[in-house]
Amino acid sequence: MTLRDRDLVSVQEARELVARAADVQKKFAAFSQEQVDAIVEAMAQASMAESERLARLAVEETGYGNVPDKMLKNKLSAEEVPRAIRGMKTVGIIREDREKKILEVATPVGVVAAIIPCTNPTSTAIYKTIISLKARNAIVLSPHPSAVRCIKETVDVLARAAQKAGAPEGLILCMEHATLQGTQELMRERQVGVILATGGTGLVRSAYSSGKPAFGVGPGNVPAYIERSANVAKAVADVFAGKTFDYGTICSSEQSIVADEAIKDQVLAECAKQGAYFLTPEEIVKLGELVIVPSTHTPNPKIVGRPATMIAEMVGIKVPPTTRVLIAKLDGVGREHPLSAEKLSPILAFYSVADTAAAIELCTRLLRFGGLGHTIAIHSQSDAAVRQFGSEVPAFRVCVNTSAVHGSVGYSTNLFPAMTLGCGALGGNITSDNIGPQHLMNVKRIAWESRAIDHRTIPAERRLEREAPATKPVQIAAAASAGVAPGSTAGGHPAQASAPQGVSLERAMIAKVVEQVMTAEGIPRGAGLHTPVGAQHAAPATPPPSPAEIAATAVAAAFEKKRSALPVVAPGSSPAAVCAAPPQPSTQSSQPPAPAFEVVPFVSENDVRAAINQGKKIFVGPKTIITPSARDLGLAYEVFVETTSES
Repeated sequence: MTLRDRDLVSVQEARELVARAADVQKKFAAFSQEQVDAIVEAMAQASMAESERLARLAVEETGYGNVPDKMLKNKLSAEEVPRAIRGMKTVGIIREDREKKILEVATPVGVVAAIIPCTNPTSTAIYKTIISLKARNAIVLSPHPSAVRCIKETVDVLARAAQKAGAPEGLILCMEHATLQGTQELMRERQVGVILATGGTGLVRSAYSSGKPAFGVGPGNVPAYIERSANVAKAVADVFAGKTFDYGTICSSEQSIVADEAIKDQVLAECAKQGAYFLTPEEIVKLGELVIVPSTHTPNPKIVGRPATMIAEMVGIKVPPTTRVLIAKLDGVGREHPLSAEKLSPILAFYSVADTAAAIELCTRLLRFGGLGHTIAIHSQSDAAVRQFGSEVPAFRVCVNTSAVHGSVGYSTNLFPAMTLGCGALGGNITSDNIGPQHLMNVKRIAWESRAIDHRTIPAERRLEREAPATKPVQIAAAASAGVAPGSTAGGHPAQASAPQGVSLERAMIAKVVEQVMTAEGIPRGAGLHTPVGAQHAAPATPPPSPAEIAATAVAAAFEKKRSALPVVAPGSSPAAVCAAPPQPSTQSSQPPAPAFEVVPFVSENDVRAAINQGKKIFVGPKTIITPSARDLGLAYEVFVETTSES
């Protein structure tokens, strides 16, 4: 079979597995919390029982690490992770805030695409499967090509246990024909909800460019700072425990020691005592040429996860058989100093600094050279130094007085136990958290109103006004006062047919009409606004009248004498409202008959309300003054009767 054929097989396998997992997940999404928890516990127990066998398979197939440490990593995933998520709600309502009146409801993301590395194959497979199913997702795993057999066996152990506990078949699936093209197809599949990517920088970038939500893990060039107040013996023991754990295959393992100058000699002596071999300048160059691949600036797979003695033998360096760690004293950081990078093997760089401030500056440079946002360690008895260092270094896991490896994954600290450690925005990751089930589900929020809102709806009279004829009584009055015939513009031309209906008068036109009326009646400006007797000594009960109120008061006073001359109607009716009944015949035949209706000169809102209550009409002419509120209400209830008469 050609390489191209293998790629096609892998791509097709990815598509089929995702489609199958998506169908099964829909059934699993309906499971209760009790059913989900029972399945998780069954997987944890099964993988724990098989931890040693799976660890041996991983070492045999990949050649990386050692069986005891891989067993411990399997235990972290099969025992510590389930313990941490036991009792975590992932089904239905997971939180209720009665004070804020908000319900939070868990919703699974669907299918998880899990990329599994060759450095931690079985433990990562256990961990990702458990947290995925805890959040009611299905999972499809893509194993590293050099670790397919041990990962597939781990998946079989998990799947059998899950099905025995009631999980539907096909909830946990694994690619058997893994290629780069197949993995990329898996990450791009439409029905994949989220990607858990553990691997090299290129793989993580591919996950982020897939168009899917992704939790990736960047490299971890972890420095360990030994401050002058530290317990040096314990600090060195912790660093060596992390550096030699599974022969340095975990990305949060220490890559360099940064010691205060005041205790430098003490630290070096302790390192030698605990099994370090110090490389000569010539050996540093030789080892640097082997450890880092020049074209990619990444660790050489030949030395990854190998013991220090084996690596030394590869470059012809004779070391004692008890050697645990190779140490290179360096004075710089960067590509010209290959051993200052992440090495994924029992090799440490060594630096000394004047104080904590200098340590922060150097550690920041080391993190920028391949570990931004990941992990760092500090060994100190000074709370002030720990707080300063932890606050200023660009790493999101700061492990204090413990191994960086065991602390970062939550084994020796109370951090969430995890094999996927986010590096945040600094490391190009979506989160800085240790990834758990909470990251693999969406939260729906049901929220009740807690603060009333202002309903900015259009009143009924406004809506009716929009449907009324374009020529309003108040517009007729304004046009007549300006000497313009109704239906024409100021220039005597017909009004545009597209002119908006219900347009209010301009403030200037209203003022002009009021001024003309007041002048014709001989009313001085400010009439009707005198302060009542005794009011000057009383506290003002209301704010001063607005210009519109002043004008309305003056106009009302001007027409008071005219209002008294209007025909008398039934008791209780408004003076401005005229009954539609025919006029009584006059007793003096020499006088002309009274008109059938009376055109009123002024209409207020009260006049309109009185007419509405009595079922009467108000007759208005071209010169009738109508207040805006009276106009709106009168039009809405069709109270006005327009006439061309001015009497």
